[in-house]
Amino acid sequence: MNRDKLFLLRPDFQDPAFPGRRFYCWHCALMEGVLVSFPELARRLDVERIEWPRPRQAVIALVGEQNQSLPLLVLSDGQTSAHQSGVFRGRAYVSDKDKILAALSERHGFPEAHP
Repeated sequence: MNRDKLFLLRPDFQDPAFPGRRFYCWHCALMEGVLVSFPELARRLDVERIEWPRPRQAVIALVGEQNQSLPLLVLSDGQTSAHQSGVFRGRAYVSDKDKILAALSERHGFPEAHP
């Protein structure tokens, strides 16, 4: 993988635990807002929007079955970050929304979130 990849959930999904209701992931919606606000910076990484149900094969292939929670930033081959959450088979990833935002600032020049 040559570029960082940000995995987000596609909005408007259903959860069988809550029949008849539709949802979005607010952490993913936050990331979407940042990407739309800075389109020139967003082009520096790959973004993949995936369906809500597990297993999430595209994520599992990169960071293992235990790391399917989204949003998730997977760093390009051989890269590390002060904000990374872990490493799976030599590939670093960032799984916390606040850490992802910090990593986007660190790695891709996005402005920082105001405290």
